[in-house]
Amino acid sequence: MQSAPNIFSYRQYWAKRFGVAPVLPVSREEMDALGWDSCDVILVTGDAYVDHPSFGMALVGRLLEAQGFRVGIIAQPDWRSAEAFKVLGRPNLFFGVTAGNMDSMVNRYTADRRIRSDDAYSPDAEGGRRPDRSVMVYSQRCREAFKEVPLVVGGIEASLRRIAHYDYWSDKVRRSILPDSKADLLVFGNGERQVVEIAHRLANGESIKSLTDIRGTAYMTRGLPDEWVEIDSTQVDEPGVVDRPVDPYAMSPAGDTSCEAGGAGQAGKEQVIKLSLKRKPKDRARSVIRLPAFEKVAKDKVLYAHAARVLHLETNPGNARALVQRHGDRDVWLNPPPIPLTSKEFDSVFELPYTRQPHPAYGGARMAAYEMIRFSVNIMRGCFGGCTFCSITEHEGRIIQNRSEASVLKEVETIRDTVPGFTGVISDLGGPTANMYRLHCKSEKIESACRRLSCVYPGICENLITDHGPLTRLYRKARELKGVKKVLIASGLRYDLAVESPEYVKELTTHHVGGYLKIAPEHTEEGVLNKMMKPGIGTYERFKVMFEKYSREAGKEQYLIPYFIAAHPGASDEDMLNLGLWLKRNGFRLDQVQTFLPSPMALATAMYHSEKNPLRKVKRGGEPLLTAKGARQRRLHKALLRYHDAENWPLIRDALKRMGRADLIGNGKRHFVPSWQPAGTGGQPEGVRGSAKTVVKKRAAQPAARHKKTRPGAGLHKRKPARRR
Repeated sequence: MQSAPNIFSYRQYWAKRFGVAPVLPVSREEMDALGWDSCDVILVTGDAYVDHPSFGMALVGRLLEAQGFRVGIIAQPDWRSAEAFKVLGRPNLFFGVTAGNMDSMVNRYTADRRIRSDDAYSPDAEGGRRPDRSVMVYSQRCREAFKEVPLVVGGIEASLRRIAHYDYWSDKVRRSILPDSKADLLVFGNGERQVVEIAHRLANGESIKSLTDIRGTAYMTRGLPDEWVEIDSTQVDEPGVVDRPVDPYAMSPAGDTSCEAGGAGQAGKEQVIKLSLKRKPKDRARSVIRLPAFEKVAKDKVLYAHAARVLHLETNPGNARALVQRHGDRDVWLNPPPIPLTSKEFDSVFELPYTRQPHPAYGGARMAAYEMIRFSVNIMRGCFGGCTFCSITEHEGRIIQNRSEASVLKEVETIRDTVPGFTGVISDLGGPTANMYRLHCKSEKIESACRRLSCVYPGICENLITDHGPLTRLYRKARELKGVKKVLIASGLRYDLAVESPEYVKELTTHHVGGYLKIAPEHTEEGVLNKMMKPGIGTYERFKVMFEKYSREAGKEQYLIPYFIAAHPGASDEDMLNLGLWLKRNGFRLDQVQTFLPSPMALATAMYHSEKNPLRKVKRGGEPLLTAKGARQRRLHKALLRYHDAENWPLIRDALKRMGRADLIGNGKRHFVPSWQPAGTGGQPEGVRGSAKTVVKKRAAQPAARHKKTRPGAGLHKRKPARRR
């Protein structure tokens, strides 16, 4: 893996003399109190400003402050005019624009494209405080306010829309957000390395147009730079008729450390190896892969799936090449991903002087997202699971970045000593995944060459070190701290890794579960799980046996809370029925069900749009991938997982008859739904197609123990807002 300069090794900017701000200013009055005549960088965000490292604008702002820059925040501005974007004056270096911790479309709309009534990242959860496609709108207003100021966009919305992408809400392929926002640079990934380098180079007098060599950034260009070699994406992974490989992401044969084949099938492996022999290793750093143009992928679904596959194969910082995609008469150029932070850098970022509270301007307003994480500690980032429906890997990367044990314990003590309302309970020690802390490849050389999309699918890679010992020791030391009564684990658990370390499962079950533990098998049917790149349900059963055994030994009544996804690409009506029957057999009555939402850049989104499977070489012809797109079928898939809700019974009965499973309709224990209908439920009389309405119970986020316990494991609490930036 390549190295990079420590982000705290730069010479501090002259404005360091102003010292550390109690809180980053959001008004002219606060700037005056600090003695500032101007800001060097102004960050515009769609979230309320909470000075906490789990909130992207606070982390980036405090990081730039540590570099000596004066940073202001414009949080949730009125986007209807440019006036709100002038409140802090003209920034000396650049505007940094983000939609916030969530994509603005995901934040505002449900999987059924209905407008959400609340926003966890706004004061008092007030909805409507950010525009649709916030990055584009905010960027336009920044240009109107100060036309010549360099404009940098980032955060998860920009990161996941960095190339031509399928947009679920408009049901079409949209251009990269870079030309649509008219930004000078796009930062993808978490962004610490990029924003620090951008700020220092601009401060040293470089032009924003010259910053074309920063990893983890994208920019618009015309033509190829000198000495660069262009490779057509079809040479890397040619669309066409090929044999299906046994293992779609097997490592390359022994002796071939390039790992370039990445599961392309033997013909693909031979082709790429031949290409590799034609180029000297030194040429790789000057090689750029040309993806099919926006105009082509917008019209050709096979080319869209192919482009998605190639992009995901070029995400390892150790071997990824630059990518380029034509948009009209210009190219979107994507540099390789950034080098992950070292533990020392990661520690320093999280130890900056955050107040760990909302800005005082909000008074006593509730911040739902903040309340959920204010007593939690982020111990790692990244995910090598590669679940196709999830975008965390595409944003944070597959290489796990870890904080040191000392830094984590120090933050626990900071929470204990400084955060109002602390009662002795740490709500989480985790991150994107609860138990990937310090898990890594056994060899840096192998890791740098690997092109697998997942370290745990179709099985756990033999090169992955799955020792949970460091995490177990961290748990023990955290709960032994003075003033800490309990340490809970709220992040989602990767149970296929956990079963490899029984000592960890025992430690977790005995000391760190508050009655309920959430895990995510997502489905029971093998065909669907393969499209998700998730382990079989048998692994869940193994973990369940261990969990129940250690719970009994600890003398505790505890339950697993599994998450499932409805209407995922590859799932048929029969698959969803089988999952519903499994839920009933196991006594689960789900309060909430997550319907698949095609988020930008996820591989499952490519499946949804193209009806092809990009987990192997994409070919024309053949049977299309099953995809639930119609509103009625998506409602049915959701209803089958909420079989106990009488509102869903007419829809389910109609489907069972159509599927030839009328035997499941009746009033006995073996039946799936009753033949009778309670008064006042189910809409119009049975037999009227499309009449049944799906009712989703809306609950505020709350401890699982307060949910219904009519059956073991009943209830499914709301997922906590992701730590995304």
